[in-house]
Amino acid sequence: MKNERLQKLRSLMKEHGIDAYIIPSSDPHQSEYVASRWKSRAWLSGFTGSAGTVVVTHDKAGLWTDSRYFLQAAQELKESGIDLFKMGTPDVPSFVEWLDKELDYAATVGFDGAVLSHKQVEELRSSLSDQIRFEYQVDLIDSIWPDRPSIPTNSVIPLNEHYTGKARKIKIDQIRQHMQDQDTHVHIVSALDEIAWILNIRGNDVEFNPVVYSFLVISTERATLYIDPQKLDPNLKTSLESDGIDLRDYHEIYQDLSRLSEPVTVLIDPARSNQKLVDAIPETCRIKKQTDVVIGYKAVKNPTEIKGIKDAHRRDGVALVRWLMWLEKSVGKEPLNEVSIAEKLESFRQQGELYQGPSFNTIAGYGGNGAIVHYAAQPQTAADIKPEGLLLIDSGGQYMDGTTDITRTLALGSVTAEQKTHFTLVLKGHIDLAMATFPQGTGGSHLDVLARLPLWQHGLNYGHGTGHGVGHFLNVHEGPQQIRPENPTILEPGMLTSNEPGYYREGEYGIRIENLVLTVKDESIKEASFLGFETISLCPIDRTLIDKSLLSGKEIDWLNQYHKRVWDELSPLLDDNETEWLTEKTKPL
Repeated sequence: MKNERLQKLRSLMKEHGIDAYIIPSSDPHQSEYVASRWKSRAWLSGFTGSAGTVVVTHDKAGLWTDSRYFLQAAQELKESGIDLFKMGTPDVPSFVEWLDKELDYAATVGFDGAVLSHKQVEELRSSLSDQIRFEYQVDLIDSIWPDRPSIPTNSVIPLNEHYTGKARKIKIDQIRQHMQDQDTHVHIVSALDEIAWILNIRGNDVEFNPVVYSFLVISTERATLYIDPQKLDPNLKTSLESDGIDLRDYHEIYQDLSRLSEPVTVLIDPARSNQKLVDAIPETCRIKKQTDVVIGYKAVKNPTEIKGIKDAHRRDGVALVRWLMWLEKSVGKEPLNEVSIAEKLESFRQQGELYQGPSFNTIAGYGGNGAIVHYAAQPQTAADIKPEGLLLIDSGGQYMDGTTDITRTLALGSVTAEQKTHFTLVLKGHIDLAMATFPQGTGGSHLDVLARLPLWQHGLNYGHGTGHGVGHFLNVHEGPQQIRPENPTILEPGMLTSNEPGYYREGEYGIRIENLVLTVKDESIKEASFLGFETISLCPIDRTLIDKSLLSGKEIDWLNQYHKRVWDELSPLLDDNETEWLTEKTKPL
């Protein structure tokens, strides 16, 4: 089937005079996770991970993806006719470098201009021969995908100030002030989570991410939301219009931009604006390019959002405790597999107030599957859970007042001394990062080493970032901050970030410990402006996997204090049996 699809694409490429065709993982909004309509790369290749790019020539095809997906991609690409290129590994070219070597100097490169960003297209132009021609007016995948899903038509959810802490009019005024400072007249907002944040709306158009397919154009006087009108109920329409927001059909943005009649300055984020949008802007207009200021506004949570996030994590912690109790009693006594235990965790979360669904597909990796960083268990191949070895469970929930993301590694029976050593080294890195105190102006790139150093000292490492930003009832992955060597974004009070070092032994087991942390001012240091982290996630860490001799006194104190806070905050929400269980799991080390 996959080979047939490749053959059809190649035939169409020949008809259009295209020598290489690029299929990314994105949609017209440069989203990380996309609706089924835009899962073209997965449809063509069979690789279902969230990140990757396929490039097809007349006689070769390759998939480029990062270390999170090396094992998964190798499995899913078997017999596909598509080679795996492991990004970031020695001697592996980027897909642009590969194209540069494979193509004649005057070849034609094709792609759908709606799903590559302006920045990506500019990088292609600068990296390839000046004689290379680009063809991006036609979506070739659309012509060979007969049952392609349509754009979602799910209803929009209004989110009031009780949850957001700030009215949409205030947010738009804040953006207009930035536009004025930048001497711009029109601002195009393409990123779905930014639009949701600005307008205080949420939706169900993308699995796990509560966003709505739309564009937002803000001018000095009015704003226009481009959206399928059937998504909006009459009350929300009235509310938006009363706040100075005009409503237009989703597809009309391209022709409306082309009708900008006077020389105006248009502000775009080249990394988030697709090439088709940029091409629609008349040449008489001046385009100003910069990273969208909304990213920074959204990343710094206000007091109302922070309260909601903490409340959501308490309810999430209750669900996790109940699930851990159930798992402990059930392993070895009833048939369980990776899918059934994930479904059980979901059922406990569903009992929580304001719960809206998972924040991502739960990763339940038993034994060797735990070493696949973004593993997705399937019913037909899910591993059976036995009363032995390690289970890695990475999951999260979307609540109307917050988003959660937490990972625990659990001993389901006897474990080896090596496994305990590796778990404790990961725990040391997690604690050392959680305890960090750092001056204002510090970025996540400066702190990444804290989580890795205990592993490095034993010749070990992990291939993913240590932390990512998290939204407020929004995307579980959001920028601009990350904790990884290549991200220099300064950490600011109010930013919510994950702390998730790990270690993975291919084919044997995986270990990861993840909590969400809030950047806060360190009031204990009076002489200067210092920051630190407040751990928000509430769930016991498996004490049976800890080699206490490897922990310092400060690390033991941190763990004991953390477990005390888990008990203090969750026990009032539990029944007597649950409280008794939690008391045992949170005893001082």
